[in-house]
Amino acid sequence: MRALVVDDEDAIRRVVAAYLVKEGFDVLEAADGTTALELARAEHPDVIVLDLMLPDLDGIEVCRQLRRFTDTYVVMLTARTDEVDTLIGLSVGADDYLTKPFSPRVLVARIRTVLRRPRNDDADATDEDAGQVVEIGDLRIDAAGREAWVAGERVELTRTEFDILLHLASRPQHVHTRGQLIQSVWGPGYVGDDRLADVHVSHLRAKLGDDASAPRYVVTVRGVGFKMGGG
Repeated sequence: MRALVVDDEDAIRRVVAAYLVKEGFDVLEAADGTTALELARAEHPDVIVLDLMLPDLDGIEVCRQLRRFTDTYVVMLTARTDEVDTLIGLSVGADDYLTKPFSPRVLVARIRTVLRRPRNDDADATDEDAGQVVEIGDLRIDAAGREAWVAGERVELTRTEFDILLHLASRPQHVHTRGQLIQSVWGPGYVGDDRLADVHVSHLRAKLGDDASAPRYVVTVRGVGFKMGGG
């Protein structure tokens, strides 16, 4: 596996790189966003560890540009713990995040977890309805093709957003707990915050044009989790 570590703090970048090398990764390093994008295009890393605060392009913009040409996993690092940064970071396609200071061992564990997820469109699906086309109102989901449409218009979803949508659509009207969603999408080894699911569901809902106060597709069941279908 190849990893790209992007951080302008030399000490942090080198520590993370050293831990990943010990775990058998081929590691590339970048101290700024421009170099990170160049390396990502040229070297096709399997995972990118991306700091939020960089000297030229910030991590949000780097992640946004990455998503134009790659679906590689992105784990963001931030020294800022306010929820706005987290929401923005995940909305542009980051798969996970950690706040500084962090344990390099925890970071490696989180990277191992995301890498266990299917990376490509023809990966074996895990839901019972994989391979079928699911229709819920104006929403149409092609599990095999990993595409979704609303009222005939294709919806551009990140890998994580589609995985969540497919999991929820596998059993419409069934309430899926946050824990079940985390287990299905991020895998049983995930050790992060369950609120990660809420962030991704919120952005998925926005892309589907769903109104949280009167949802047509993704319904929040307060205190429990989520389900597909209006009402």
